[in-house]
Amino acid sequence: MKIFTEKTQIQNTIKQIKAKDLTIGFVPTMGALHEGHLSLVDEAFKNSDVIVVSIFVNPTQFDNKEDLKKYPRTLEVDAKLLSSLSNDIIIYAPTVDDIYDGKTVAEHFSFDGLEFEMEGKFRAGHFDGVGTIVKRLFEIVKPNNAYFGKKDFQQFMIIKKLVEKHQLPVKIIGCEIHRETNGLAMSSRNMRLKKDYKQAAPFIYKTLKSAKKKFGTKSAKKVIEWVENEFSNHKLLTLEYFIIADQETLKPTIRKSKKKSYRAFIAVYADEIRLIDNIALN
Repeated sequence: MKIFTEKTQIQNTIKQIKAKDLTIGFVPTMGALHEGHLSLVDEAFKNSDVIVVSIFVNPTQFDNKEDLKKYPRTLEVDAKLLSSLSNDIIIYAPTVDDIYDGKTVAEHFSFDGLEFEMEGKFRAGHFDGVGTIVKRLFEIVKPNNAYFGKKDFQQFMIIKKLVEKHQLPVKIIGCEIHRETNGLAMSSRNMRLKKDYKQAAPFIYKTLKSAKKKFGTKSAKKVIEWVENEFSNHKLLTLEYFIIADQETLKPTIRKSKKKSYRAFIAVYADEIRLIDNIALN
């Protein structure tokens, strides 16, 4: 398994791959890999000759410095986990200086308003950081296909918009949410959950499934009120937001239309750990 820490190293390898007319599948991650990440790599293997996985905790997408500091960094364990799938995977694990050339500052992007909804309202500058790192990684790795989990559905839509607006030659493929057996959406943050919160967290997905059922017969407003009430009575989990939105524009729904697709989005604090999830409603 090849692990590159400098962009000049991986760029030389990418040139050799491209010269052989092989396709590159790319899975960008922040490390602390789990089965959800492996499911993305499995999907990449179906459509690509060569797989590249980046492992980089991107500082410009964190609005909380303490969260950045505590984010798990487990490169050796991650490499071993990826090797269980294949020893032919290429890992790109750059330093901050290698990516940002000594200037750790995010570019400013317009995503036609997608960036101002949900996460954008609660995490200042987050999507500028996401856009900056994804664009730079695409420029370095030059993938044919890139794979993203739909747990971060807003991020998935924003990356599609990034590719469209900047005419980047990469196909964005969204993969379904990978869940633990209890329904909790897999996340690198899950490993930081204390025992009681780990046991309580599946309530998030349970509530989403109930909200989906209710959405069939009740208004969006009624469903939102029900979810907010459910969490107000919960002893361990604190609701940050629950929003029902148009799946394409991510704008909050006021009145349902049979011609549109809707998705429910949720962010919850389990102690100091922030968990997000979503579900298609129709």
